[in-house]
Amino acid sequence: MNSAPSNLTNQGAAASGTVSPTAPSAGPLAPAAAGQAASPSASSPTFSPLYQQIKALITQSLQSGEWKPGELIPSEVELAARFKVSQGTVRKAIDELAAENLVMRKQGKGTFVSTHHEARAHFRFLRLMPDEGVPHYPESKFIEVKRTRAPADVARLLELKSGDAVVFIKRVQSFDGMPTIVEELWLPGLIFKGLTAERLVEYKGPMYGLFESEFGTRMIRAAEKIRAVCADEGAASLLQVAQGTPLLMAERVSFTYGDKPVELRRGLYSTERHHYQNDLN
Repeated sequence: MNSAPSNLTNQGAAASGTVSPTAPSAGPLAPAAAGQAASPSASSPTFSPLYQQIKALITQSLQSGEWKPGELIPSEVELAARFKVSQGTVRKAIDELAAENLVMRKQGKGTFVSTHHEARAHFRFLRLMPDEGVPHYPESKFIEVKRTRAPADVARLLELKSGDAVVFIKRVQSFDGMPTIVEELWLPGLIFKGLTAERLVEYKGPMYGLFESEFGTRMIRAAEKIRAVCADEGAASLLQVAQGTPLLMAERVSFTYGDKPVELRRGLYSTERHHYQNDLN
C-alpha cells in the first residue's frame, strides 16, 4: 500500500467524466429545434430529441443567471409558450434537469433552481458518512490559504496555463472533535479573486454555498478517483492516527455549467468511524 504524504500535490491523476454538450444560444428556437441540431459539417448532421434542445436552452438560462439559485423558474406552461413546444416536451426536459440536481421540484410550489444552501445539498459532494449516528457537516480548521501559481498537473486538470494564478487552501475537517479529513484545494484565481482565509473562517455554511453566493460559481457535477494509501508522518499527525494507518485518498475535479472545471480537491479520509458511501442508480 502506498504512503500518503500530508502534501497531496503530487498524488493526483487526471479525473475523467462525461462531457456535456454545449448549450445552444438563448432566444427563440432555431431551425434546429424542429429536430436537427447545428453540425460542424453539412455532410454529417447531428440529430437530438426536441426535449434535449429545450433542456439545453433552460440550462443556458441557468448559466446566464436569468434564474438564480433558490429562485422559482417559470411554469411548464409558461416555458412551453416561450419555446413554442408542448408542455410534455418541457416536462421531460425538466425531469432530466431535476435528475441532474440542476433544479428541484417542490410539491404544490413549482420548480426551483437548486442551491448548495439547501440542507440536502450539503451531502451531495460530501460522501463520507458516519458508521453510527446521523450524518452532519464537519467543522473546518484552515491550515493555509494563499494565492499562488498553478503547478503543471493542477493547471492541466483545471484547464489553465501552467503558472496561472490559483487559490490554494489546506484544511482539516473534524467530526465531533475528531480530525477525519485532510484536504488540499486549488481554485482558479481569476474566478475566486478576493477569497481570503478570513472570509473562509467567517463563513459558517458549506464551502460550495460560499462559492455560489459570493463568487457566482455553482458546482454541477464532479469526477472523482479514490485509492487506498498509508498515512505518512505529516498526515498521521494532522489526523491523529498512527503512521502507516490505512486511509482513503480521493482526487476530485468539480465542474460548473458548460463542463468548465472550477475546483481541484485532493483529500485524505480516515475511516476509523466513517465510510465512503456512493448510491448507485
